[in-house]
Amino acid sequence: MLYFARWKVAAILGVIVLGLILCVPNLVPRSVLPAWAARQISLGLDLRGGSYLLLEVDMNAVVRERVESLLDATRTRLRTANIGYANLAGDPNNRRMSFRVRDPAQAEAAAAAVRELANPVPVRGSATATEPDIAVTTAPDGTVTATLSDAALVARGSGAVEQSLEIVRRRIDETGVSEALIARQGQNRILVQLPGVEDPNRIKDLLGRTARMTFHLLDENANPAAGAPPPGVQFLQGEERGGQAPSRYAVRRRVEVDGANLSDARAGQDSRNNEWVVNFTFDSVGTRRFAEVTRQNVGRPFAIVLDDKVITAPVIREPITGGRGQISGSFNARTANDVAVLLRAGALPAPLTVVEERTVGPELGADAIRAGMLSLAAGALFVFLYMGLAYGLLGWFANIALLINILLMIAALSLLQATLTLPGIAGIVLTLGTALDANILINERIREETRAGRTPIQALEAGFTKASGTIMDSNLTNLIAMACLYAFGSGPVKGFAVTVAIGTVVQMWTATTLVRLIVSWWYRATRPRVLPV
Repeated sequence: MLYFARWKVAAILGVIVLGLILCVPNLVPRSVLPAWAARQISLGLDLRGGSYLLLEVDMNAVVRERVESLLDATRTRLRTANIGYANLAGDPNNRRMSFRVRDPAQAEAAAAAVRELANPVPVRGSATATEPDIAVTTAPDGTVTATLSDAALVARGSGAVEQSLEIVRRRIDETGVSEALIARQGQNRILVQLPGVEDPNRIKDLLGRTARMTFHLLDENANPAAGAPPPGVQFLQGEERGGQAPSRYAVRRRVEVDGANLSDARAGQDSRNNEWVVNFTFDSVGTRRFAEVTRQNVGRPFAIVLDDKVITAPVIREPITGGRGQISGSFNARTANDVAVLLRAGALPAPLTVVEERTVGPELGADAIRAGMLSLAAGALFVFLYMGLAYGLLGWFANIALLINILLMIAALSLLQATLTLPGIAGIVLTLGTALDANILINERIREETRAGRTPIQALEAGFTKASGTIMDSNLTNLIAMACLYAFGSGPVKGFAVTVAIGTVVQMWTATTLVRLIVSWWYRATRPRVLPV
């Protein structure tokens, strides 16, 4: 009981000093700290203020894109196989596309050609088995129908959400918003919390744009003023310039170069006229393809299309082999930078729509912090008074340990760079009330041993030794409960679970080790005949 090896004492004091050092960065602005020391507790949306967005992935667009790609691939495959067809059309609402073979005898050959376009998708309930994502059927009149399976819809939807999640994270990181929370919610929704962002309109604009950039040749024989475009051509609007009505372009559907092959995009100013532009660079694949297309089509207009809108359609003057290009338009500094951010982050697989939006002002956050600190101070005061009145000097030793408990909790949260929310403050207050349960068990056991006639040293030894098992069991069940809350709970619930779990681990250490060290120092210094408990 009275003996602590020097290395143990040094280790205990070292933990306390380390905790104090980790708490210090929370008292000074992050900007004045070096990068290695800037470990602070971040304030969540409900404490700092900011914006809350709930985005939904347009699953209809995911299906529509797959059906359209199936149409293009089917058209190419049938022409290669010399199979005549008619009425090739897609029906995204019913997740299918169909066509009629002119010679019914070729229906099976056409169906086999379409089946080769299927992609494997996981079978529900199996970790390894796969199945085709389309089911192809034929009719006696030569009609071939390809329908997306349910497994395909689930797989493509899940993939679209995961890809959108990563792209949203990259786009927000590019804007400089720090400590944003981005998480998947449900089947097709993404939760975005932006602490400190009071006007989310720019972020909404960035996240709502698909930002798919493609390069197409124009069809110079098609008339954009006509009602319906010819096969393989689409009529797209250009940008509005100088208050004039936007031009209309006849753009070939075939993608000559995909924006997915961009390696970089930066806003800049054209040295010739000082207009804002977006300079882009292709990767090796994009550079090779861009050089090939421009070499074969000198003198022809080449359209740059962003989200189904023609940004610019310059004429190819000479082959472009350096893998670099420039997008000019009616840009200013902000819009050029936003387009560059979108291109660097990549294109969304499907549009995102805002289904819920909330804004928390900094005043509400300050009020929440004030209320949390008040509850923490009031709780600590009442707990201190109770322990001091109920258990005397040993109760005040427990109070010292409680102060260090709070210090170490803040240090642990700082080390983890955790985000503190209102539920997190509730967890700290709850831990404050339960942190002394272990000391109460120890002190009650010491009282029982004293009443049984044990000497002070025997009573202290029995109190700390025999109560340790009970303390470990009670706190272990608490940790299991917090682990379940963290595993299955949402963001605020996870914050509560983290603070309570950290507090539980720390209070076990302070109750059984730190208080024991303080009591041993006191006993060796005073050698009391009666314990003040």
